[in-house]
Amino acid sequence: MTGDPLQVSLDQLRRSFDVLIRHIEGTTKDGTVALDEDYFWSIPSDELYDVTKEPATLTIGQLSESWQHMQDLLADEDRALGYHLVWLADVLRAIGQDLV
Repeated sequence: MTGDPLQVSLDQLRRSFDVLIRHIEGTTKDGTVALDEDYFWSIPSDELYDVTKEPATLTIGQLSESWQHMQDLLADEDRALGYHLVWLADVLRAIGQDLV
C-alpha cells in the first residue's frame, strides 16, 4: 500500500463499462441476464476496507432489492445518490461471477 489514493479516470471507467456491456450483450440472445441467486453476504462499509482485521459483522443483501433501486433511479434520475453505485455494484458483481 502506497498511501496515495487511487485516481480513477471517469472517462476510462465509462469506456471500461462500455466494453464490458458490449461483451455481455454478445453473450445474450434477448438482451437480458438471468441471475439465479438473490441473497448474498455483504460486509458493512466501515469494515470492508480494513484488511488488517477480519470483519466482525456480515449482513445480507438482496440482488432484487439492489436492482429495484436501479429501476427507481431510472424512473426518477433527479433522485440519484452516490449509494446507487453500491447497488449497481451488487448487480454487476453477480453478473460478472455468473458469466465466468
